[in-house]
Amino acid sequence: MTTVEAAAGYKASRTLPIWAEVRRQASRRRTQLSLGFMVLLPVIVLLAFEFGGGRRDDDGDGGGGGAFSSMADLATSGGLNFALFGLAVSASFLLVVVVALFFGDTVASEASWGSLRYLLAIPVPRARLLGAKLIVAGGYSLLALLLLTGTGLLIGTLRYGWSPLGSTIAAEISPAEGVLRLLGITAYLATTMLVVAGLAFLLSVLTDAALGAVGGAVLLWIMSTILDQIDALGDIRNALPTHYTDAWMGLLSTPVQTEDMAKGAISAIIYATIFWGAAFYRFTRKDVTS
Repeated sequence: MTTVEAAAGYKASRTLPIWAEVRRQASRRRTQLSLGFMVLLPVIVLLAFEFGGGRRDDDGDGGGGGAFSSMADLATSGGLNFALFGLAVSASFLLVVVVALFFGDTVASEASWGSLRYLLAIPVPRARLLGAKLIVAGGYSLLALLLLTGTGLLIGTLRYGWSPLGSTIAAEISPAEGVLRLLGITAYLATTMLVVAGLAFLLSVLTDAALGAVGGAVLLWIMSTILDQIDALGDIRNALPTHYTDAWMGLLSTPVQTEDMAKGAISAIIYATIFWGAAFYRFTRKDVTS
């Protein structure tokens, strides 16, 4: 039995370079709009506070004692608080949609365009194709989160100044420590979004409809959130992927409470690993006809 030699010059490691996929995704309208909206959202929130009369005077109820009645009051007390507010209002839905869009549109869009089979015919090894798309989708998702945080911090500081990070559950936190805690919150949100990333990526492998993969991941996340509100489920709720999504608030307490954050991070990594593993297993064995 003879062995068929590979074409001269062909190396699997040179197919579909990461930077080629980065450029391809950067040229897509959905990438540009998603990243652009992450920059635009803090501006919209700022305008809402300005024209809605949301900011309180220093001698009013939101004065400088460090005690605030709500997170909305915290938003107008300084750049750190403004950035925190932007993350808080985005974490439950907007970030979920953006991450689901980047990961759910990866393989399914190629299949819907009919280009997936041509990529595999080059041939690009299936595991390498999935790996490249996974890395690039993760990079853009992280960039979106950093743009949201960075833009909120920048325009919040320019408008409201540089002041301690306020908290509804503890004393004010110094600006230097506040930056570290804000980064910790951002990192934790990025970790919890791994569940959405894994689920959307798996659905993208299972369907040729990108909208179905994105929408399916968002709907399942919302369903988990709803189930988590049902007290009758008892300890079963601890296993839901959304149970620890608000654990980042432990970073606003004094001393810092990280127990739930650790549980949430471990849960997210386990779920993501299972979903990504299932995606690789299915894709490397399926017949690609589109």
